[in-house]
Amino acid sequence: SPRSAARLGAVQALYQLEISDEPKLKVTVAEFISHRLGAEVEGDQFVDADEALFADVAEGGWERREEWDALIRPCLTKDWALDRIEPIVHAIFRAGAYELVARPDVPTAVVINEYVDVAHAFYERTESAFVNGVLDKMARSVRQ
Repeated sequence: SPRSAARLGAVQALYQLEISDEPKLKVTVAEFISHRLGAEVEGDQFVDADEALFADVAEGGWERREEWDALIRPCLTKDWALDRIEPIVHAIFRAGAYELVARPDVPTAVVINEYVDVAHAFYERTESAFVNGVLDKMARSVRQ
């Protein structure tokens, strides 16, 4: 769906910003909207994304990343420090945290399920289960 495609794109944009030497939020968001969302890549046509949701999650996930990291840390086990998490998983957590806090219009189950689906796009079962557990714990701490 366009909303699922927007979330996948937002996670990819957050990942790109995280690994960049000189992250530029507005440039990255504009590049994704112009050249990546809904594009054909290696013969595969991607679904057109909800551009407003994409921009909202990418911008909110990046601009408030310190806030999200503070929310993510207590949801991890003592064996997992935030700096041990792969950048794409970190991006998933930031996007999920943003939606859980700033988008009360989106049901909790939808946020968790959507980002578990995003994790499935990149990883096998173990990482997806990890994403599910952390987002569920985060949701219980920020939503009633």
